[in-house]
Amino acid sequence: MIIAVDGPAASGKGTIAAALGRYFNLPHLDTGLLYRAVGLAVKAQIDAPDIEARATKAAQDLDSAAIDPEFLLGAEVGVLASRIAVFPGVRKALFAFQRDFATQPLGAVLDGRDIGTTIAPEADAKLFIVADPQVRADRRARQLQARGQSVDRDKLLTDIKARDARDAAAPHGGFHPADDAVLLDTTNLDIEAAITAAIAQVEAAIARKSARS
Repeated sequence: MIIAVDGPAASGKGTIAAALGRYFNLPHLDTGLLYRAVGLAVKAQIDAPDIEARATKAAQDLDSAAIDPEFLLGAEVGVLASRIAVFPGVRKALFAFQRDFATQPLGAVLDGRDIGTTIAPEADAKLFIVADPQVRADRRARQLQARGQSVDRDKLLTDIKARDARDAAAPHGGFHPADDAVLLDTTNLDIEAAITAAIAQVEAAIARKSARS
């Protein structure tokens, strides 16, 4: 079984996807960490004229085993990720890794921006997670503070809105759900309620697929 979880930055998709992995006993991949790792790798060259080539090379050389989420969840790294994620070469370099993870024999849960449309269009269940930008900024601030990082909430909200604008303009951004994805708005849901709703939607999708087969 493949579960695809997509949505914009800080919508809660990563937390929900991890919980789905635990509930259904499936391996989970936060694909955003791959792009964040590449973005961080080219931070010093992000405004260089040849940044696309540099980012593509960094994606090709990425060692997924060396990715440490502790260093990749800051707002600045998120901005870097959104800037390099628009490059076709970067997306191509990371596609194979994501595709291999999605199609492993026992199934998988993946969260990102184009899982249900590009990485695993055949997914058994597709969720598209959304939330109000202010709510998303507040959640990300709490997440960073829990890790001991200082937070500028105004800048965080500005960064999220800027990333939303880039995502909306990009064909693979976080505002383009698959036609058969189920929308889950977590604005007014706490994490337990959001996870419960997600599990129910996945189980419903599985039941619908079983009924058709």
